[in-house]
Amino acid sequence: MLSPWRRPGLSLLELLVVLAILGVLAALLLPTVVQSRQAADRLRCQNNLKQIGLALHNYHDGCGSFPPGFATDSYRYLTWMGRLLPFTEESALWQQTQWAYGITPMPWQEPPHPSNRALALYSCPSDPRMFVPAPMVEVDWLVGGATVQFLRVQVGLTSYLGVSGTDLSARDGVFYVGSHVRFTDITDGTSQTLLVGERPPSADLQYGWWYAGQGQWLTGSADMVLGAREINVVRPDVCPPGPYAFGPDTLTNPCAMFHFWSMHSSGANFLLADGSVHFLAYARSDVLPALATRAGREVVSLDD
Repeated sequence: MLSPWRRPGLSLLELLVVLAILGVLAALLLPTVVQSRQAADRLRCQNNLKQIGLALHNYHDGCGSFPPGFATDSYRYLTWMGRLLPFTEESALWQQTQWAYGITPMPWQEPPHPSNRALALYSCPSDPRMFVPAPMVEVDWLVGGATVQFLRVQVGLTSYLGVSGTDLSARDGVFYVGSHVRFTDITDGTSQTLLVGERPPSADLQYGWWYAGQGQWLTGSADMVLGAREINVVRPDVCPPGPYAFGPDTLTNPCAMFHFWSMHSSGANFLLADGSVHFLAYARSDVLPALATRAGREVVSLDD
């Protein structure tokens, strides 16, 4: 008969059995949890692109064209994302931007510029680097090809780049240096032309800044815009010259900056000119050049 003041306990063997069962259950549940999180991140990423698409359409309605991919006017080096601020419930940040450019044309001088701000709208939740304090990076301030000043600055990153077309020299897409593309210029059709695609910031965080950047050859290439078959003209000692194709990659590869890809498995999200968002599988890499041009007269099916 058991003593009234003592309870029966588990033997060592029984405890080991319980732990083994819990381990098996955890192993079975972990993939499901990971898949659910990945699915949620992919959905949030798609929603970001939908909101960006709405802002781009509103910008076009108000200004008569899409914003320039890379600015050469008084807002030098400002990205197309910077121009969208008043259309993304960031009017106060746009006012700060206007005020800052009135003080200094150096967009990485913070303050007054808000270049170190991290914006959730421009950040894919699948990339763990997007939601940590803005990194310190090195910038050579260039004017007319000459280095004027060397800076160490904090910058806000982006997961989304405007589609410039084929490559940095073609300018046959919607966003490129000094562009002001209108809906009427997109003769391939808005459902056949890409506006924005996913690509994480470069491994060293030197490329992929949402506020301002220089890109390759002062075109914004690989920084805020990217071609479907982009070439490498800034890192010949590190990466092949290209062209680079849409496909999977890693955050540690320095050459991953030259093509569209994402942290999602099997493909990436893209925003089309009609405002729709599509997940394009890496297996469909061959159709990306046709979708990237605005007037190439190609007909492409987005169905698998």
